[in-house]
Amino acid sequence: MKYGQYLEENMTPEWVQHYMSYKELKKILKVLEEQMIAKPPSDGWTSGVSLSTPAPTNAAGMPTARDEDDASVDGLSIESGAKVYTENDFFKLLEADMEKVQAFTLTQVRLIRQSLRAVDESVTSYSSGGEVPVGVREQVDAVGDLFLKLEKFVNLNFTGFRKILKKHDKRLPTPPCSNFYIGRLHQQAWVRGDYSDVLLNISRLYSVLRGDAHKEAADAATQGFFRKTTKYWVRPEFVTAIKYVVSQRLPVFVFGADGKQRLSDAQLVNSVYLDNSALELYHGRLDKTPGAIALRLRWYGTGEPELVFVERKTHRDSWTGEVSVKERFIIKPKEVQLLLEGKFPKQEKMAEMRAKGKSEEEIADWDALVTEVTQAINSKQLVPTMRSQYMRTAFQIENDASVRISLDTNLCMIYERDSGVLLGDRWYRDPTKAVPVDEITRFPHAVLEVKLEIAEGASTPDWVKEILASGMVVEVFKFSKFIHGCAVLMQDDVQAVPYWVDDPSLNPSIEASHGSALLGASEGRIDANKAYPQLLPHGAMASQRRPALNQSDPGGGGGGGQAAATSKLMEGGRKDAEAQAALKRKLKAEKAKEKAQAAAGGGGGGGGGGALPPR
Repeated sequence: MKYGQYLEENMTPEWVQHYMSYKELKKILKVLEEQMIAKPPSDGWTSGVSLSTPAPTNAAGMPTARDEDDASVDGLSIESGAKVYTENDFFKLLEADMEKVQAFTLTQVRLIRQSLRAVDESVTSYSSGGEVPVGVREQVDAVGDLFLKLEKFVNLNFTGFRKILKKHDKRLPTPPCSNFYIGRLHQQAWVRGDYSDVLLNISRLYSVLRGDAHKEAADAATQGFFRKTTKYWVRPEFVTAIKYVVSQRLPVFVFGADGKQRLSDAQLVNSVYLDNSALELYHGRLDKTPGAIALRLRWYGTGEPELVFVERKTHRDSWTGEVSVKERFIIKPKEVQLLLEGKFPKQEKMAEMRAKGKSEEEIADWDALVTEVTQAINSKQLVPTMRSQYMRTAFQIENDASVRISLDTNLCMIYERDSGVLLGDRWYRDPTKAVPVDEITRFPHAVLEVKLEIAEGASTPDWVKEILASGMVVEVFKFSKFIHGCAVLMQDDVQAVPYWVDDPSLNPSIEASHGSALLGASEGRIDANKAYPQLLPHGAMASQRRPALNQSDPGGGGGGGQAAATSKLMEGGRKDAEAQAALKRKLKAEKAKEKAQAAAGGGGGGGGGGALPPR
């Protein structure tokens, strides 16, 4: 179906006059293209003309006429009275449409906020002890439906502008304009505006109408979570719809409620994952080895971290009757490097816990976890390796984790082993320095996680099942941000890759990170995708798209070959730890030499000193 027809069929009838003029813009492009074809070629490259030879062919390769009395112009029939356009006409209409769409969108947002304030007054009296007025729930529903309708309006117009600009550059390639105008679109308020306050207020109103109860918070130095988690991909155009549907059942956790920052339905989350030269933790998690761990350093909010959560996730096979578990403890940012170097002041911390009245059982649990994490870091030679970063919207009744849903948007993965981290100067990248394009990958989908507390005889609530059957989400079995980042950004180091990298919807983001080799052909590489093609969420498996990087035994055949390859990699990784230590010493020596030269006034000017060490 042509997009013009699709746009007309999906327009909100009462808003028709506010949509972009897609068909008119397309008509102008068609006329401009015909005029370009009819235009005689430039003679600027010739030294003269000959009256005894035919005129040069036109832009379509057709004969042209020089007889100005001819009924046609350059072989093309021109209807009498037909309007002649210039490219300026196209750009004027384009600009006017962009302003028209923006004005209408902002007006609708104001009306939605006014409607919410009016409903809020009614609900406030109800929450103060009065009876809820008749029809309040329906009013909240109507506002939510209007907000979703407006988002569809925005998406239809944005897609229309993008398509018409691509048509312009295809039909009239000189000069190209799509990059310029798409950049302008992204700067306009109707595209880049954050209207999460609308969803926050809708969520709060639903929570009051439901009469959500709040449980007392558990207080423990070491916190354990036993949950069943299922992950899904969500296309960007469905994000708001998912938020709205979930908010009808669970309240949005409000970030910034302490008054230190703007109220928002999402919070920035950074998680730095640790691994060694052999990527032992990566391969363990990928193979789902029983007892495989993931270690990460997590902090919340923008700017420098104030608190760091050290988290350990342990995989357990469900058929054994055990459940995977996540455990964590909290440290200060300045203590992270001490933890990584095996110098964490554990005894001092335990004394502080006793002074605060913590029980000996809590202290013993904390001590056991810290000791095990420290031992793993030291024995496996773990260093900061990969960071995931995203904006998280969490849906949960306060202090009740029986049903918890999170939605992660703006997801990206960042390779962390730059020179500053390897030298031990930092434990995550300097945020003031740009990340090279081949050391960051931006994920094209949002990630929805449905977390249910494990309980005897518990089943998924019906309303959750309805969301999962809505067609707006696609399950991706055991999706991992850490595994995806390593597979895309550390292709020379991984021995196997997850099945989902074969999904066609990921190709542009992988290619943008210079990961085209990951999409290439393969012979002899162990590939879980061949065994599980049914898990690909957006299409059939691409044929043989695994490069022969770090080849495992071609004769290994199945899982045994992969296990043998992984075993060899582990053995080589322990040797690589010594090489990594040598690299650190070399970098420190070079840095000291540069400082000495700078102090002596002999900075030298050559080389720039900005090269990153080899991975």
